[in-house]
Amino acid sequence: MKQLIAALLTTLLATLPLLARNDNDRMEAFGLVDVTTAAPDVIVSLMYARADNFTGVKLYNTLTRAYLHPVAAKSLAAAQAELSRLHPGYRLKIYDASRPMSAQRLMYKVVQGTSKARYVSNPRNGGGLHNYGMAVDLTIVDAGGSELDMGTPVDHLGPEAHTDTEASMLRRGILTKTQIDNRRLLRQVMVHGGFKPLGSEWWHFNRCTRAYARRHYNLIDF
Repeated sequence: MKQLIAALLTTLLATLPLLARNDNDRMEAFGLVDVTTAAPDVIVSLMYARADNFTGVKLYNTLTRAYLHPVAAKSLAAAQAELSRLHPGYRLKIYDASRPMSAQRLMYKVVQGTSKARYVSNPRNGGGLHNYGMAVDLTIVDAGGSELDMGTPVDHLGPEAHTDTEASMLRRGILTKTQIDNRRLLRQVMVHGGFKPLGSEWWHFNRCTRAYARRHYNLIDF
């Protein structure tokens, strides 16, 4: 009887996200945390809730808030605290956080068969860390509310956004020292919080490996 009750509860919990009224409620049904609850100082501007992103289409219909797994949300709060300590008035600006697989499939369809496909996790392979609530795309704004110059916009899919060739790009005049210093500041505070940077996107940070997420966390599939 206990096993039957446990199975019924597991089934019920799995269906809760599908019964939710909108994507914000679905995220919360998955046990994810609104990042502004964990880190009130951060700014949220979801780029996929608008059409002015690299896909040219709106990927989020009713998702209006940024969510992360509680572990990642706690790390984000630590990163913001470190940024505030180093530069009072500076704030992290979130462009994307947890991403449902429905949006991941639409995103991959846009780049499939192009040179940009390398930058987007293939949903057939289980998606990426955004789909587990363990990755975040973000930048820094100064005390006046202006974004720091990072050399490219967020979501620029090209070599200029890579972090592993910054020294070469500085020598060739593609990036300036100020732009690289700004990127280093972002990496410094995010690493302090427990995140790891991605070599191909200066704005993208992972809280764990994909293998670890698949073993320990739920795929956000709706």
